[in-house]
Amino acid sequence: MATRTAGGNSAFHNFHNDYAHIADPNERRRLALAEIDKAPFGWYHVRAIAVAGIGFFTDAYDIFAVSIMTTMLGVVYFQGNAGVLPTSADTAIKVATSGGTVIGQLGFGFLADVVGRKRMYGLELIVIIFATLAQALTSSSPSISIVGVIIFWRVLMGIGIGGDYPLSSIITSEFATTKWRGAMMGSVFAMQGLGQFGAGIIALIVVAGFKDSLLSAHSSGSSVTALQACDGVCQLAVDKCWRVIIGMGAVPGCIALYFRLTIPETPRYTFDVSRDVVKGGSDVKAYLSGTAEGIPDEITRVTTMRESAPQMEIPKASFGDFFHHIGKWKYGKVLLGTASSWFLLDVAFYGVSLNNSTILQAIGYGTGKTAYETLYNIAVGNIILVCAGAIPGYWVTVALVDTVGRKPIQLMGFTILTILFCIMGFAYHQIGESGLLACYVLANFFFNFGPNSTTFIVPGECFPTRYRSTCHGISAASGKVGSIIAQAGIAPLRTRGATKTDKSPWLNHVLEIFALFMLLGIPSTLLRKTLEQLAGEVPGTPEYDPELAGLSNTAAHARQESDPESSEHIAAEKGHHNV
Repeated sequence: MATRTAGGNSAFHNFHNDYAHIADPNERRRLALAEIDKAPFGWYHVRAIAVAGIGFFTDAYDIFAVSIMTTMLGVVYFQGNAGVLPTSADTAIKVATSGGTVIGQLGFGFLADVVGRKRMYGLELIVIIFATLAQALTSSSPSISIVGVIIFWRVLMGIGIGGDYPLSSIITSEFATTKWRGAMMGSVFAMQGLGQFGAGIIALIVVAGFKDSLLSAHSSGSSVTALQACDGVCQLAVDKCWRVIIGMGAVPGCIALYFRLTIPETPRYTFDVSRDVVKGGSDVKAYLSGTAEGIPDEITRVTTMRESAPQMEIPKASFGDFFHHIGKWKYGKVLLGTASSWFLLDVAFYGVSLNNSTILQAIGYGTGKTAYETLYNIAVGNIILVCAGAIPGYWVTVALVDTVGRKPIQLMGFTILTILFCIMGFAYHQIGESGLLACYVLANFFFNFGPNSTTFIVPGECFPTRYRSTCHGISAASGKVGSIIAQAGIAPLRTRGATKTDKSPWLNHVLEIFALFMLLGIPSTLLRKTLEQLAGEVPGTPEYDPELAGLSNTAAHARQESDPESSEHIAAEKGHHNV
């Protein structure tokens, strides 16, 4: 039994003493984590959502703003190409972000499991802020083009964005109450929709602010486009516009930085990886009382950690243990399922952006008679598309994910998206622009009320604490590999056989390819079990543990002694809802 520290709850709440009477460190861990699992929704949960969500707002803002930025870069630096950025340069800038994101997801995901969530959280936001400001201040030189410099900084920014995926997901998950875990993680991810909306709003405000300068350019002939005619004062205004739009992406990151750097370590990591039961228990009580972290007596903490660590049932993290764990098919197929689902999703999710110009033209927001009208319409059109499909989809997921379940939502999403892409692809010429617009909006809705949200939520829940961040990073990186394939491999196919009158003759076949990827997403979802099954709560499954079903402890202990890996998974995931 741990020694009760001096001082009493009369003067201040001595969090350490709440669990000091429990001798078994595994029981102390279970009781402490149960406090988090059953806690009522409170301001500490709102704070966790806000701190993590602002990062995703920034991520989405930076990613979404690139489509507006590339249009403006064409006006400023490529007047010889009709004021349009070359396709190769446009693709390279967009793929650069995804390439950096893959590195960040794998790197930060691994480091968060090795050195802790707290030590890494905030560093990725510093990288994003620095790279964002650097983009806004960059320029070309005789030795390097503007495209090359932008690519460099977007790769670096992508590394920071990639790190935000596993860190924000698992920190929210590990601080969440069981009843609202899905809604909390969904709320964090839903900030992407608001980030996209924010990018459109800022672009609209900036373009309106430079209205007089943008209207100063006039087309000198029918062969000169509105963007190509933008020179002199107009061109200078466009150069200022894209720099302000990109630079504003650093503002929300700066607001959230302090809170991220001061966030406490998650109790699950403290218990399961640091194996510090005193600090973990103290942090749980402090967190639920609204205090940043518990401050136990250091001598008691070190003494207890030395005595209790050998008694912990949870295996110690190591490369050997990781491969042994993943090598078991019942656990390995979960990682295969989360990674493959995210990969298949992102091929189509990022590929849908190929239709933006077509859809904007369909609703009358693709072009304009002047540079001002063109840029204004692009900003407004993107806001309309985001509000019509993406934002509602995110928040419907938040509302239903804990009642309907992760797996049903993902299966439903992949199924409906398969149907929608089949309609858009095989009936492309029959449905017309109005039909294409309707399918596009519905696809955006069911991406987000479907696999785009669930592929983010599930990896933050269904892996052991000691490998949760690494596995989430692997799953997320698989998705970004899919996005790179979509942008660099499948995107160029739409221009196959292009003519002056039809610049995207193969677009319908590209949509058919996306339908195939959505169809493959259905069996990848079925690779996953529910978390009740993984936790050993369902009779008839190999992982079933009678203790979790309220039966005798004798059978439970026999099960744990015969398979310690299973007992660790039971302890780590007890009380979770189904995926």
